[in-house]
Amino acid sequence: MPTSNERSIRYGYKASAEQFAPRPLIGYGVSAERHGFDIVAVSDHFQPWRHHGGHAPNALVYLAALGERTQRVTLATSVLTPTLRYQPAVIAHAFATLACLSPGRVLLGIGTGEAMNENPSIGIEWPKFKERSERLGEAVALIRALWNGERVSFDGRYYRTVNATIYDRPDQPVPIFMAAGGPKAAALAGEIGDGLIVTSGKGEELYHTLLGALAEGAAKAGREPGAVGKFIEVKVSYDHDAAYAKAACRPWAALALSAEEKGGTEDPLEMERLAEGAADRAHTRFIVSDDPDEVVEQVAFYAGLGFEDLVFHFPGDDQERALSQFAADVLPRLRERFD
Repeated sequence: MPTSNERSIRYGYKASAEQFAPRPLIGYGVSAERHGFDIVAVSDHFQPWRHHGGHAPNALVYLAALGERTQRVTLATSVLTPTLRYQPAVIAHAFATLACLSPGRVLLGIGTGEAMNENPSIGIEWPKFKERSERLGEAVALIRALWNGERVSFDGRYYRTVNATIYDRPDQPVPIFMAAGGPKAAALAGEIGDGLIVTSGKGEELYHTLLGALAEGAAKAGREPGAVGKFIEVKVSYDHDAAYAKAACRPWAALALSAEEKGGTEDPLEMERLAEGAADRAHTRFIVSDDPDEVVEQVAFYAGLGFEDLVFHFPGDDQERALSQFAADVLPRLRERFD
C-alpha cells in the first residue's frame, strides 16, 4: 500500500441515512458522482437521532443499489458496526458480494457502535468500551479469515464459525477502515486496520492525539504509519447565503451535544429532545461560510494533517443545492490546491 505522501486526495459525499429516505438518498449519491465526487459514504443506523422526520434506510441495501446506478465512486460505510446486530461473518459475506458487483469500489468502514442502534434492535445491555473494542478487533480477524480462506473454523472469545466458506469473493481485497474518537480506538486502527476514520470539528489537539496513537499502533504491528489510510468526515455548510448556511445546521443539533449530555441515550425521542436544547449551537460542529476560499482554508487544516479521504457532510435538507454549489465553487479550488 502506498504511503500517505504517495496517495492523492479524494473528495467524498456523506449520504446521511439518518436524514433522508432511501429513494432520495440514492439520487443524492448518483448526483455526487455526477458532480465529480470520488466517494459516497453512507451512515448505518437502525434508528436515527430524531424520531419525527428521521430515517434509517439499510446501508447494505443502499450500497448495492447505488453501485448499480454509478460507475466510478467508491462505495463506503461510515460507519457500520459488525459486532452486535450484525454478526461479522454476515458482514464478510455481504461485503464480498458488494465487491464482486462493484469491483475495486468498496470500502468497509467500521466502529464500535452506538447504543441507540444496537440495544433496541437486539435487546442487549450496552457493553463497556473495552468489550466493544475487543469485539471489533476479533470481528476484523474473522472477516479477513473468511475473505482469505476456505473451510474457516474460528473459535474466538465472542464469535465462532465451523467450516465456513464465502464462495463469491472479489479479486481485490476490500479495505477495512476503523473509526476512532479516542486514542485506544486509533491505536487499534493503526495496528489492524487499513485506514482510520474520524470526524471534523472536535479541536486541533484531539487530531494530533489520534494520529499519534495511530502511529503507535502501526509501530506495534511493525507497520509504517503512512501505510494506514486516513479518512475524515468534514462537516461543511457552504452556501451563497450565509444565513441559510447557518440555519441548515439546525437538524444536526445532536452533533453539538457533549458525551455527558447524550449519556448513552438510545431512544430517538429522547435524543430529539436533548438536541432541541442544542439547536442554537448546532453550527459549531460545521464549517459555515459563504466564502469558498474560507472553506478551502479550513479544509486545508485536515489535509495538512495527512487526511487523504475528505468526505463532506452537508447538513441541509436541500442536498442538490449543497452539492451543486460546493462542486462549482469549492471542489475546483481544493483540486487546484492539493492535486
